[in-house]
Amino acid sequence: MENKKPDNTGKPAGKSPKFNISWIYGLIIAVLIGSWFLNDNTPVKEVPYSTFEEYVKGGIVERISVYSAKNYLEARVDSNSIKKVFGSKADVYKKERKISVQIPSVDEFSKFINKAKEDNLYKGIVDYKINRDYLEMFLYSILPFLLLILFFVFMNRRMSGQMGGGGGGIFNVGKSKAQLFDKGNTVNKVTFKDVAGLAGAKQEIEEIVAFLKNPTKYTELGGKIPKGALLVGPPGTGKTLLAKAVAGEADVPFFSMSGSDFVEMFVGVGASRVRDLFRQAKEKAPCIIFIDEIDAVGRARGKNPNMGSNDERENTLNQLLTEMDGFGSNSGVIILAATNRADILDKALLRAGRFDRQIHVDLPDVHERKQIFNVHLRPIKINETVDVNFLAKQTPGFSGADIANVCNEAALIAARKNKSFVEKQDFLDAVDRIIGGLEKKNKITTVAEKKSIAYHEAGHATISWMLEHANPLVKVTIVPRGEALGAAWYLPEERQLTNKDHLLDEMCATLGGRAAEEVFLNQTSTGAINDLERVTKRAYAMVAYFGMSEKMPNMSYYDSSGNSDYGFTKPYSEKTAELIDSEAKGIVADEYERAKKILRDNAEGHNKLAELLIEREVIFAEDLETIFGKRPWTSRQDELIAQNAETEEKTNDQATTEEKSSSEISAEKSAEKKREVEF
Repeated sequence: MENKKPDNTGKPAGKSPKFNISWIYGLIIAVLIGSWFLNDNTPVKEVPYSTFEEYVKGGIVERISVYSAKNYLEARVDSNSIKKVFGSKADVYKKERKISVQIPSVDEFSKFINKAKEDNLYKGIVDYKINRDYLEMFLYSILPFLLLILFFVFMNRRMSGQMGGGGGGIFNVGKSKAQLFDKGNTVNKVTFKDVAGLAGAKQEIEEIVAFLKNPTKYTELGGKIPKGALLVGPPGTGKTLLAKAVAGEADVPFFSMSGSDFVEMFVGVGASRVRDLFRQAKEKAPCIIFIDEIDAVGRARGKNPNMGSNDERENTLNQLLTEMDGFGSNSGVIILAATNRADILDKALLRAGRFDRQIHVDLPDVHERKQIFNVHLRPIKINETVDVNFLAKQTPGFSGADIANVCNEAALIAARKNKSFVEKQDFLDAVDRIIGGLEKKNKITTVAEKKSIAYHEAGHATISWMLEHANPLVKVTIVPRGEALGAAWYLPEERQLTNKDHLLDEMCATLGGRAAEEVFLNQTSTGAINDLERVTKRAYAMVAYFGMSEKMPNMSYYDSSGNSDYGFTKPYSEKTAELIDSEAKGIVADEYERAKKILRDNAEGHNKLAELLIEREVIFAEDLETIFGKRPWTSRQDELIAQNAETEEKTNDQATTEEKSSSEISAEKSAEKKREVEF
């Protein structure tokens, strides 16, 4: 390639300047300045035609210029009559002495001026001018339209550039906004290796990948491909990542679009974009269409068209239903969608033939969290103090996105402390910051407030340590975090089933703070508002949803369809409502008395714990073990970790056995060949 020499300005030659919007502004300013200088800015007084006739008859006018094209004239006043015509403003008009008059017509003016000359009333000069001011016509008539057209073209190009290049703009507002990741694209390619955990979801979705790789294997047997799969799960569990991994594994074109991209202010745009998306997909088949957050467009249609309905969104949904059911069975277009609100989706969208299967992407368990941590710890420099098993145990209920945030936050904390490696404590600080918020050590508390907070948190810790089904404690702090003045960290047991004893023990532990204030301080504070809220909701759930009440056994008023929000009546009578209230109050009262009894029985240990908390501000499970002794119960997490370790050990032993057997077989074959050679 030839290098072009720079010119005298120092800029490389041969490069055309790019269009800039300031050029349009400069052109407008230049036109305004030009019109200012080109126009005659001499002051002219406008007078009525009748007054002009009197001026002519009185000999005040000495020269007249008539512009026939505008039925307009300008007259020059005699120098001796300036004050009479202009009055107090004579000095302003003194230089040119001009007046302007709008005449009825040129013919009528000619008759009047000829008669005045015949009567010797006017002896001045009369000029007739055919005035066609082309510059003025251009400035005021043509130029605004030209500027408007230029601005329209400029904005159209800008919009088309922002929408993805050529042929866009407002004329293509009905075109699909889907991002296309074409086959063979290695940039940001995601495979199943990048997706840790989600073993069940990956197993279900592997069939889709297998079909896209080898469709004839299924169609030859008369099978039909699945039209679509719906990924359902809480936020941050990896639904979008799993869909990208499917496209990466199958190595097919991948159309990605958000549900909100279909919704537009213009009527009919959403349906048009749906049609265009499926048209592009059919041209690229086999391919995958991925619609993220499909609940934005797939919400259930209202039965009453006058109450809260959205015609544009419903039209878009109708078009989506038609397209999903309209193309051929074996066209090779598979639809993946993700949502965390499957309960509000339209039933027609979920039927077989559209979304044939629902794949649930749940929160990871302790074993899956370990795998996710291993993925996110790859780019992070860690030392030997970091134990992945320990981190997985410390993050119950965390999604994949939460774990990624923990790893990133730990790296930031370590960098803030000028460390060369990320240590175990950095991860613990990151978990604390994400759960509880930033420490506020500068918040001033009095001695009495500090004592009240310490006794409150020590009450939680004591009761949770003494109850079998309460969540095991991790640490307790009285350092303010976020909006809380103190906090206790627990490891929630990730149970598949929860019985009545579990719920009651957790309620008792939650009420431990308020009970400790009453037993040991003879007072109660507002600091227990969050505890009371949680306990009240759980008590009502036990009575009205779980059927765990003595007077209302096996009764549940829970509506799993999600339509209860639109109901105007309760599914039970007022008498039943009163019974639910009394039963919930009874449960809370019983657990509160139970909490106070446990604290009185362990008053010495509780007080030691509170004093230690006041002294050190932060205590850990080891401190509770020193005061109360070791808990006799094994946590569910430890059981799961032990089971996973046994499974991995068996798998490794089996793999080793298979390797040994294969090596023995190869050794026998080589021995046979050796014998054959010898004989």
